[in-house]
Amino acid sequence: MQNQQSNPARSAQTRPTAISSEIVQLAGAALIGAFVVYGVGFSHLMPVHNAAHDTRHSATFPCH
Repeated sequence: MQNQQSNPARSAQTRPTAISSEIVQLAGAALIGAFVVYGVGFSHLMPVHNAAHDTRHSATFPCH
């Protein structure tokens, strides 16, 4: 029968990787959100602009 013990050195090595992964994910989400709000919202293509405009109104986001 094997005795399974946690290895604190191994846990310490994986934690910074998890934190950096979270930072990358948050930065990616922020960039996508900024693109949707500003890039699509100020688009010169009327169907794209109107879709973003209606979505902002449905989410009670002020746009004008």
